[in-house]
Amino acid sequence: MLIPRLCSMLISLAAAVGSSARAQDVPKGETAFTAHVAAQLRGELKGTQVEVNGPLTLLVGGSLRANLGRIFTYCGDNADGCSSEIAAYVKGIAKLYSGRLPPPSRDALRIIVRTSAYVRASSRPTDELQWRPLAGELVMLPAMDAPQTIHPLGEKNNRDLGLSADEVFNLGLANLRAHLKPLMQVAKVVQPGQIGFIEGDVYHSSRLALHESWSPLATAQGGKLMVAAPEMDTVIYVADDTAAAIKALRTLTRDVMSWSSHPLSRELLRWTPQRWEVVH
Repeated sequence: MLIPRLCSMLISLAAAVGSSARAQDVPKGETAFTAHVAAQLRGELKGTQVEVNGPLTLLVGGSLRANLGRIFTYCGDNADGCSSEIAAYVKGIAKLYSGRLPPPSRDALRIIVRTSAYVRASSRPTDELQWRPLAGELVMLPAMDAPQTIHPLGEKNNRDLGLSADEVFNLGLANLRAHLKPLMQVAKVVQPGQIGFIEGDVYHSSRLALHESWSPLATAQGGKLMVAAPEMDTVIYVADDTAAAIKALRTLTRDVMSWSSHPLSRELLRWTPQRWEVVH
């Protein structure tokens, strides 16, 4: 009985070592991880320029930005599945760059919040992005949600969906609202002098497009609510509008953006019953 059990132990040990070796093939640091995925993508898109544009950010073909934040976080939590997840991500980015994504679908439609600088950088000569102002530098864009990417829609996609521009925005907002948990399930009421935050979903910043959904939080905080979206998956907020609170929120926003792989905006917004207003 000892020999079968010993063989079983050796097989298990070999499997564990093999798994560990595979996990170690993927670098853990942001810089090395970015270079690793860049190499994988160059192999998939032979002849296409793939540049490292910063920690966890790649520039493909001089025009397409590929953000690695979500895949990096996944690999940090799931070492054994990291390599296969990277392979799937690389194929998704390659499809996006090659224009071989599935046709836009109504179910995958979302409204995302980005900056006017993002729109300028992503402008398309033959198919302009559709955007509408939110507040300050923040704008709203219709986009398609895919497993590896979120890509904004041009005006031509409206015809593919059989929708007008207004219908695209309305459906995108409805789908976003359905995708996200109600705000009060993820955001805690804070007192003056405290800072609250929600994080972990790349669509959290896009909650700002759902202005009415912030009303319960503002009401619970005595009508005082200032927010910032320093990165795509994070919103920070306070229940105060004093000079000290504004300064603290600005400082934290700047600090979060400085190390974020998906920085968004430094602007602070004040909630009012009618709209978001920029805090100057």
